[in-house]
Amino acid sequence: MNIKIYPAPVLLKKATPVKEITDEIRKTLDEMLELMYEINGVGLAAPQVGISKRMLVIDTARVDEGETKRPIKMINPKITKLSKEECECEEGCLSLPEIYREVKRPCEVTVEYTDENGKPQKLTADELLGRAIQHEIDHLNGVVFIDHLSALKKKMAVSRLEKIIKKYLES
Repeated sequence: MNIKIYPAPVLLKKATPVKEITDEIRKTLDEMLELMYEINGVGLAAPQVGISKRMLVIDTARVDEGETKRPIKMINPKITKLSKEECECEEGCLSLPEIYREVKRPCEVTVEYTDENGKPQKLTADELLGRAIQHEIDHLNGVVFIDHLSALKKKMAVSRLEKIIKKYLES
């Protein structure tokens, strides 16, 4: 399992719903979580590892600061409410390495999803968790965080990413 880098086609299309929660789906979620921890991510959506399914994992615990892991596995998540108030914060993405930009999003989000045991869940979140949920659900819809930028800022970010990839390939 490896991270797909923008503009990989799987990152640009809407993922399909998970029809049945099988052992294979649970294993994939566990592997995604393991990879996310390995590369110090906060969230990881299935399209980012080449799987066009509506599922994601998130953990905003600061393990390096002594916090206990708090993994969340979401299957077929759906945002049901967004706050009117917006917050601007710097975002990055495992699929856009070394690219960080300020993105404005609703400060609070409510999401409904199915957990890995097939149980319906509802979660309202703000701050980093709320932002991570919105960011990862964007991936399920074929949207990356630079799509929230102006055309000029997006073009600059893509140009920077191309230079980073070229430098990486040359080394």
